[in-house]
Amino acid sequence: FFKFLPNLSYLSNVTIMFFRNLVLTALFAMGAEQQVAAWSSPLSRRQAFQAATSAAVIGVSSTIAGHPVQAYPSDETPRVATRMGGLLEAFQDGPRGFRIMIPSGWNKFEGEVGAYDVKWQDLVDPSENVKISSTPVKSTTESVAALGDDVQALGLKLAEKRNAKLISASERLTEGILFYNFDFAIKDGTHQLLQLCVGKGRLWSLDANSKEKRWDKREEMYSNV
Repeated sequence: FFKFLPNLSYLSNVTIMFFRNLVLTALFAMGAEQQVAAWSSPLSRRQAFQAATSAAVIGVSSTIAGHPVQAYPSDETPRVATRMGGLLEAFQDGPRGFRIMIPSGWNKFEGEVGAYDVKWQDLVDPSENVKISSTPVKSTTESVAALGDDVQALGLKLAEKRNAKLISASERLTEGILFYNFDFAIKDGTHQLLQLCVGKGRLWSLDANSKEKRWDKREEMYSNV
């Protein structure tokens, strides 16, 4: 019976039993004469089966609709690490459990409470920097989608807080982790790339900053951090 239903292989046993009970309920709701008539011929049997299945699908859809479903990108984007001819170098933080590409030769600063966990800063211009910060989240928070599944709307809210213009907002799935990416032009003359994700029980933020007038010289490098 269930082998005729499409794409049921991904359903859990609980879901399948729920689906089966809905179908049986739909069939038993028919009167005795209707049941006999419905199964009296191959065509009628098929019509009865389709009607019962439709009722079950509606029931399942209504149940799912009653709970928020977080949308994820359908395709994985592989992680790409490039040194850009020596402009970037690999950095791995074992205790905190992350790895990124950082600008080569920049000064490294450890945690400033309320500002960042770690920062890399250009030797000449301190306004050009890359910062990582994190805050703990509830154990039930598994994805950055908890901030909102409309990445564009979230980007506009973040831009407003920064007194900035939102240039772009996007999302990607890499190694099973959902990332939100934003590009801001801040009215104080700063250009910022911001990346958000949830992992290891924390909300992680990576921002890369430059003066707007030097953005064309930093954009490609920052995009590969």
